[in-house]
Amino acid sequence: MDARSSISARIEDHDFGNDIAVIQSNASVPTMLETVCLATGLRFAAIARVNEERWITCSTVDHLGFGLSPGDELVVESTLCHDVRQFATEIIINDVECDDVHRDHHTPKQYGFRSYLSVPIFRPDGSFFGTLCALDPEPNRLDDIRILKMVRLFAKLIGDSLQVEEKLQEVQGELATARHLSGMQERFIAILAHDLRNPISAILSGLRILTRTYDDPETVELIGLMNAAAQRMADLVNNLMDHARNRLGEGLVLNRIKDDNLREVLEQIVSECRTMAPNRQIDLSIDIPGPVYCDPARIAQLFSNLLGNAISHGAEDRPIQVAAHVTDGLLRLQVANEGPPIPKEKIPELFTAFSRVSNGPGQEGLGLGLYIASEIARAHGGRMEVTSDTSQTVFTFEMPCL
Repeated sequence: MDARSSISARIEDHDFGNDIAVIQSNASVPTMLETVCLATGLRFAAIARVNEERWITCSTVDHLGFGLSPGDELVVESTLCHDVRQFATEIIINDVECDDVHRDHHTPKQYGFRSYLSVPIFRPDGSFFGTLCALDPEPNRLDDIRILKMVRLFAKLIGDSLQVEEKLQEVQGELATARHLSGMQERFIAILAHDLRNPISAILSGLRILTRTYDDPETVELIGLMNAAAQRMADLVNNLMDHARNRLGEGLVLNRIKDDNLREVLEQIVSECRTMAPNRQIDLSIDIPGPVYCDPARIAQLFSNLLGNAISHGAEDRPIQVAAHVTDGLLRLQVANEGPPIPKEKIPELFTAFSRVSNGPGQEGLGLGLYIASEIARAHGGRMEVTSDTSQTVFTFEMPCL
């Protein structure tokens, strides 16, 4: 393990590791300490975390070989920083041998210095954090007001930065927790959606058997309604599955082929939607003369989501216009409905997950349909667009045919 890794491990395991890390993460601290050394002539400078019982090194510039690294400790009573904390005042010594207060003090003798300064560092709330201190075995002129102002300014800047750095660490911790919870939720959704597919398939299979068994109009109508509801559930599950795959980084899986039957695929979706909403008029215009290189199942899913959205949000007494055409090598699929326009401020959000324009009766949903449609379009190298005014709302999907 190199020296830097060893220091990092020591800080991580230290009971004051957060305080040390906050100082270490401040890129300006080494420059401040070097500047103090250059301006004062002192060859050792440090930021120390100091409380009633501990003196802990947070950062140093050491041109003396004093030997302290981040996380190292001194007996607090052996330091003058102890007095700085007790009396909330700075200590400035040009030459211990000429200083009446500290000439016979045990600290200069123990650590072998003659010149010394220590300035308290306070957090913005006024609480004491530690000191910016410096020393040298030789005497130096430290009581120059310009030097003192600079050192005091550095101490204040460091104190002010503590709150910012500590808040940043707190936010980063909260973000990491949120990401973990989000990942768990996405996995839960994926598992839930996957487990729902089998019972829904069983319901749909049973309804197909019932359709062949009963032929009286009332029963047929009821089975049709049940089938529409089950199909709606299947669509919701598929959308959930796709959203979960995207969030978990798997992305949408395409099985692209040169499909000659896209017309039949789109007509089948319209037929299913007419079954689910028998009172709605859906006008269909299709002109696809050749093959389209696509994943037909995904195009069907995209179209189903767009058509389901039009049924939910369009005027019930007005027709839904569907057009699918190939022009200049592009497949263009449009679904238009009349009714209240989409608010302009909502349009930028339409293709984001869980975005819903309305929660009114008959307009319930997870807000995933348009999002999944846009993801399918993007996976095909295409795009989704929407225009909406008082006359109609039009969703347009466009992609290259080959």
